[in-house]
Formats: sequence, C-alpha cells, structure tokens
Amino acid sequence: MPLLDIRNVKKEYRKGDKSVTALSGVNLAIEKGEFLSIVGPSGSGKSTLLNIVGCLDTPTSGSVLYNGRELGGLSEQQLSDYRRDNIAFIFQSYNLIPVLTVRENVELPLVIERKYSKAEMAQKALAVIESVGLGGMADRLPKELSGGQEQRVAIARALVKDPLVVLADEPTANLDSTTAEDVISIMQRMNTERATTFVFSTHDLRMERHAKRIITLRDGAIEKDERRQ
Repeated sequence: MPLLDIRNVKKEYRKGDKSVTALSGVNLAIEKGEFLSIVGPSGSGKSTLLNIVGCLDTPTSGSVLYNGRELGGLSEQQLSDYRRDNIAFIFQSYNLIPVLTVRENVELPLVIERKYSKAEMAQKALAVIESVGLGGMADRLPKELSGGQEQRVAIARALVKDPLVVLADEPTANLDSTTAEDVISIMQRMNTERATTFVFSTHDLRMERHAKRIITLRDGAIEKDERRQ
C-alpha cells in the first residue's frame, strides 16, 4: 500500500462564467521514503496538486488516500486536524515568526499538537536543530540568521513532529547556489536517515538534479514519470 495514493484527481475553478481546469485526472502513487520533485511550466498544476496533497484544498473529483485512508469524506475541521498531525510544509519564504527564537519556532508544531510537556518539546526541538547544523543557535532570532540558516530552521520545524510527508514549495528559490546545495543536502540526509518522504515543487534545476523521481506536469496532467537510481 502506498503512503499516498492520488486517484483520478480533477480540480476545476470558476473564473467568472467560465470553468478553468487546473488538474485533469491525475493518478499518482507515492511510497514512504521517496524524494520526489514535481516540475512543469507555470500553470501546469504543480501548486494545485501540492495544495491538494497537503489538505489545503480539495479536489473537484477523485480520491486522495494516505495509508489507505480516504480523506474526501472529512470535514474542514477534520482535514485541518489531519494536516496538523501528519503533514509538514517548507516554503520559499521560510515563514518564521520574527519574535520567536529558533527553538520556539521549531517547537511551534508541538505546541499546537498539545501532546508534550515543555521539557519534551525543548528536547525534541533542540535535537532536530542540532541535526540541521544549527547547534548553538537555538536562542537566536530569525533576524540574526542568514537566509540559508532560516531555511534550515524551517526544515527543522517541519521535521520535529515526524510527519508522514514533508511538502516543499520552491524551497531553494530564494537561496544562492552554495546555500541551496547545503539545504538540499540536509533534506537528502533526512530522507536517507529518517526515511522522511519529501515531495517538492520546483523550477530549480538544482533541486531537480537531486530528485530520485521526477513527475512532469503539463496542462494539469502527468506528462512524464521518471525514476532515478
């Protein structure tokens, strides 16, 4: 059973009196531990597909299953709860809270879950901060960090709750080449060491080169599904 099973997913939007098709029957199975890139030109449906996979949007028709569980029948609150507990996001703009320290930003998903004591949250956060190469920076504010360090914090925040899948939307778009390679290396290491599943949309050839599988979208449909060793 795949971790994520997307079955004949279609998505249409209303634009005035017209219907615009963003996805036109996407079928895609993703196994645990994949390092997968979704690529394609602007308007191909990349962001729409990522939003549906991340439970930020719902398909017009078709099914999305995580570990065999159909999400289509869930209410908005149930979808929100499922997203909170199982899915993590990394954005190109980092989305760190400026008044919180590195540790506090990383702890935030655990605070929202309300499953851990303060000591447990601190322990988990410090461990993952160390793992992304930011040991000794837990008490710094985002304004005291470089862009690459901020993205490392975002990766740590995504990983701290051990999600089923990490969805990354253009995670290296705002980084220079050297920093981007460092960030990609961290995600690859987490993918290997933790078997964390990464699905990212990108225009960045640097990310694409490192993907183990590349899904090419065009006009809302899968044009190519390429696996690499």
